[in-house]
Amino acid sequence: IRLMSIALTPGNALFEDLDGTIRLAGSRVPLDTVVYEFNQGATPEQIQDSFPSVSLHTIYGAIAFYLEHQVAVDEYLRQREREGEELRDKIESRPEVAAFRERLRRRQAELLSSRT
Repeated sequence: IRLMSIALTPGNALFEDLDGTIRLAGSRVPLDTVVYEFNQGATPEQIQDSFPSVSLHTIYGAIAFYLEHQVAVDEYLRQREREGEELRDKIESRPEVAAFRERLRRRQAELLSSRT
């Protein structure tokens, strides 16, 4: 498994799932989440509080991996963000989504007007 030019090995605290998302070993928690929390100043212990099923050892391993390969991981995260934006745009451009959103707005307006 490769993260750009970085090999993810079975000994790493990370794995790549079928859709290309890098996750913490033994969990569905994406590396994106841990890196975001870490960059916001959270300690590994605080991150584990949010994900108690993930071992502290794995969280430290993910952070160590990030710090060792920060340039490549940051590029991976930027690519994931671009892909997410493209997917959002694609979904938002579908006519049924716009129609659904309009129905929600009308319903919200009805509820607000009925309270007054």
